[in-house]
Amino acid sequence: MAGGIAVMVLSAQDDLDTVRQAADQGDATAQNNLGVRYANGEGVLKDEAEAVSWFRLAAEQGNADAQFNLGVAYANGQGVPQDDAEAVRWYRLAAEQDYADAQFNLGVRYAFGQGVLKDDAEAVKWFRLAAEQGLADAQDRLGFMYSEGRGVLKDDAEAVRWYRLAAEQGLADAQDRLGFMYSEGRGVLKDDAEAVRWYRLAAEQGLANAQFNLGVMYANGEGVPKDDAEALRWYRLAAEQGLANAQFNLGFMYSEGRGVLKDDAEAVRWYRLAAEQGLANAQFNLGVTYANGRGVLKDDAEAVRWFRLAAEQGYANAQRGLGVMYDNGEGVLKDSVLAHMWFNIAGANGDEAARKQRDNLEDDMTRAEISRATELARTCMASDYKDCEP
Repeated sequence: MAGGIAVMVLSAQDDLDTVRQAADQGDATAQNNLGVRYANGEGVLKDEAEAVSWFRLAAEQGNADAQFNLGVAYANGQGVPQDDAEAVRWYRLAAEQDYADAQFNLGVRYAFGQGVLKDDAEAVKWFRLAAEQGLADAQDRLGFMYSEGRGVLKDDAEAVRWYRLAAEQGLADAQDRLGFMYSEGRGVLKDDAEAVRWYRLAAEQGLANAQFNLGVMYANGEGVPKDDAEALRWYRLAAEQGLANAQFNLGFMYSEGRGVLKDDAEAVRWYRLAAEQGLANAQFNLGVTYANGRGVLKDDAEAVRWFRLAAEQGYANAQRGLGVMYDNGEGVLKDSVLAHMWFNIAGANGDEAARKQRDNLEDDMTRAEISRATELARTCMASDYKDCEP
């Protein structure tokens, strides 16, 4: 998203004294340029409040660059208290002068409801105006709105068209999204090799999501020959940037010895990093490592803790895992009612094994216990897993 102070190009003769003299005489361009100098500490001590004072003088004369810069200052709380509504006001003034960066930023504000009521149709309007001026960020965001059907009718072909325009300008996010459209055959014929090409362009710019996606293509042999070592390399680059899905996949590669020597302790390390970000499948796998003592000391209570975190996100494998722990009294007190509840919930979420375990468990339960477990399961699911255990 655009959001920095606009860069003004000053000519060689525009030394500081000349700029200041013109600014003092009320020249709006010079006032904005002087504000840029203070904002960036160019030839003067950096002083964001002083920058704002010059931006304001120019903005109030209708200078679009200064209006945009003043909007950025309010949006980021640079030299003024952060104020989304005031940011919107100044972005709008610049946007109405066809200032593409301001149109884009105003669109973002409508898309997220920052300083204005959320309004996807209005966001699309401003994104389109900026996109039609060739602003890559706006082209990418307009493509996203078409892809998701936000503020416009969903149209994958139109999404691809805007993604491509931005991607061809080198915007990594758009390259990654265009790769995804080719991978899924959305708006274009499915073409894994073309997906790989766009993922690679974005990945080589350091975009973590594209590095992850490129790793997946190598792991699965889609669009490229299957190569676990290459998959591992791209997963690691994304994982080291903190991308949870990549951390999980890297942990899995260590767990299975794919593209690297099998190393359960290293698998645990990466699972934990992803799990601590709330990734449910990583929380489940980390729970399994504690339950089995792989890469960590066996710790049933810790296994239960991680299973529970994933189960509360609706992850069926973890729900079944909790059922097993209650059924066996591992890490928790043995409790057939709670075991039945979790098996029943996991079964409702598509886990066939959990349904069989629930049915087997009923052989040793009373009708009253089964009724109680069923009621708990119903309450748990109705509460979106927030109210599950008494």
